[in-house]
Amino acid sequence: MRFLSRRVAVVGIGHSVFGDRRDANLPELAFEAIKPAIEDAGITQKDVGFVSVGTAGGWYEEFLPAVVVAEYAGLSGAGLIRCEAACASGSSAVTTAYQSIASGQTDIAMAVGVEKMTEVDILTSIELIGRAGYYLWEFHNFGMTFPAYYAIHATAHMKKYGTTEEDLAMVAVKNHKYGAMNPYAHFQRPIKVEDVLSSRVIAWPLKIFDCCPVSDGAAAVVLASEDKAKDLSDTPIWIKGLGMSSGTANISKRDDYSSLRSALLAAERAYTAAKVDSQKLDVATVHDCFTIAELLAYEDLGFCDRGGAAKMIREGQTEIGGKISVNVDGGLKAKGHPIGATGVSMAAEVTRQLRGDAGKRQVPVKHGNALTHNVGGTGHYCYVTIFGRD
Repeated sequence: MRFLSRRVAVVGIGHSVFGDRRDANLPELAFEAIKPAIEDAGITQKDVGFVSVGTAGGWYEEFLPAVVVAEYAGLSGAGLIRCEAACASGSSAVTTAYQSIASGQTDIAMAVGVEKMTEVDILTSIELIGRAGYYLWEFHNFGMTFPAYYAIHATAHMKKYGTTEEDLAMVAVKNHKYGAMNPYAHFQRPIKVEDVLSSRVIAWPLKIFDCCPVSDGAAAVVLASEDKAKDLSDTPIWIKGLGMSSGTANISKRDDYSSLRSALLAAERAYTAAKVDSQKLDVATVHDCFTIAELLAYEDLGFCDRGGAAKMIREGQTEIGGKISVNVDGGLKAKGHPIGATGVSMAAEVTRQLRGDAGKRQVPVKHGNALTHNVGGTGHYCYVTIFGRD
């Protein structure tokens, strides 16, 4: 999509610890991210004119989560909306907050992503996520779950390009390496290729270490108009381009399982809006709910040619110092995937990187641009956003 009239920047970020967070209820967890985001921006709750809350819901007790979160955080009175786009709910919230400023509706907005997925048992959680495809056709009739969906993508990619189980395992190893450096991550220990290959098969070729965990967590970003951003921050990070797309609910209607067409379209639209191409990016956070999803993203986002993803991971091209640093926060695979929080967490991470505040996970910043890629379902939704220092 083309920009509306006003430029918008990230001026504040906040993040909770991801993981099994039964020590906090939904609004308490959200506030763990909201409070530091407000403090980082140097504002108060009264300065926030609009709040968008990304959450898929279904795991916890609150029927109106945005209202509960806003009240607990002292944000009642601001414009308020709940955003749902499955696993891309967080990016939907960032987009909506962006639009509220770009349109002139408000000068300061906040996007919050939050999910409490451990409120139900694991089998119920698997069912709830499985329903997010096409319930009557795929889940009800065939019992499809999300590992099974992505196993279809994995086997298609393996057949077409010769990708191996070891290539998938190397994605997990990379992301656990960086997750172990991230104090917010669900998984805090490195693993080896052998650990992945010997772990329990979930939906071949995907094993348990190829799958992201069921996590609780929250993230928040404060956005501001150009004039406000320059007043509030010495290092505003600008939203330079935004691309959105969608795919069919029924995946049997798709022509190619070695790619996500919605990601291709969203990326093309984001690059065009930002006037930036894939070769001018320093860092990216991509949607690696399963290891194969990260490899698909390399190709869909133009980081390499079709069939080149396995070579990228084998050669370390997506490590810090490589061609483009990808998921050096641990990704969904190790940082965790509290569904509604993920897209906002991605925005917070690339902001931290472009500011130069990522510590031992800091990537070399040459071009001053970063990308987030957030997929809902198996390409049912896709949001690609380009951020930059200028």
